[in-house]
Amino acid sequence: MPLFSNKFSPKKTPTRKAGVFLANKDLSPKRIEKELGLNIGPIRLKLGDQETTFESGSWIPESGKIGGTYKENEKLKKEVKRLEDENNLLKLKFEVLLDMLTQTTAEFNLQKEELDRLKKKSPYSKDSEF
Repeated sequence: MPLFSNKFSPKKTPTRKAGVFLANKDLSPKRIEKELGLNIGPIRLKLGDQETTFESGSWIPESGKIGGTYKENEKLKKEVKRLEDENNLLKLKFEVLLDMLTQTTAEFNLQKEELDRLKKKSPYSKDSEF
């Protein structure tokens, strides 16, 4: 035993034996592709009574209390998004209606001024300058 050896260094792990393929003796390319191929599907994890799936970069609970809460939260998020979109549409409609009202009021005032001007010029009006 060397004098300056590190007592806490980890020991080397033994090499694994190839147990899956040697036990089955079926080394056909279809079987290898099926077990080790690219089409592995979603990653699932089950811990106790809770099961989660890894999709789109995040873990999505599928069962248990958390799964029900997650699904309810997703429904509420969709409802909030729908309501925000509807609120934005109503704000836009309100702005357009307000612009239309402003334009109509301005046109009315111009027509009223024009009418008053024409009344003053009319020979039949009470305010005529005869």
